[in-house]
Amino acid sequence: MKKTQHELSQYLAEFIGSFFLIFFGCGSMILADVNPAYNGSLIPFIWGGAVSIMIYAVGHISGAHFNPAVTLAFWSVKRFPTARIPGYLLSQFLGGLMASGFHYFIWGSQHSFGMTSISTTLIGGALVELTLSFALMFVIISVATDSRAVGELAGIAIGSTVALCAFVGGPLTKASMNPMRSLAPSIFAGDFSQLWIYILVPIIGAVLGAKVYEWIRCQKEGSEDGHGCC
Repeated sequence: MKKTQHELSQYLAEFIGSFFLIFFGCGSMILADVNPAYNGSLIPFIWGGAVSIMIYAVGHISGAHFNPAVTLAFWSVKRFPTARIPGYLLSQFLGGLMASGFHYFIWGSQHSFGMTSISTTLIGGALVELTLSFALMFVIISVATDSRAVGELAGIAIGSTVALCAFVGGPLTKASMNPMRSLAPSIFAGDFSQLWIYILVPIIGAVLGAKVYEWIRCQKEGSEDGHGCC
């Protein structure tokens, strides 16, 4: 019973974190669509801030993935149980979907819902998403699993990474890095033309980021050497 309750708490934490990530992040993009006076330069900070506050709010409960690519990347390096993957992915998707539903009831449908799209070449956009997803997961796994990192600053480190990625990748691909973040707005916008890129490429980039960090971390679990071995 306690195990089941613990798992449900994790799923609920992922749902809540995913909801607020999309509600605030995509919400800021919608505001820029419907209100020309809105300062769109704040959008990367809002994405980064939303990630940071949700990490501090529920990170101790679920690990604060809010991203199927992150969940699958942790699983790929044997740092996440297979049995919990369906629950995490479903919770993340439902949280994002509800947030986009709220956007519909607040602003109607005459906007982009914060949908992701590529404004460069298809190959260029895929490379951007691959690079950003790699960087994000590289930072996440470093602060989440390595005892040498300052765990208390995880929210700031990850949120700052999201903001930096949004500044650079935003004009090119809207800096998704997250299949759920792209899927939920696409459903309400009714546009799936480039969705396969935003589902496949972030997963590949995140898995690569996790595996590269595992390879270079050069410290066995339980080691007391705080300076590494390189």
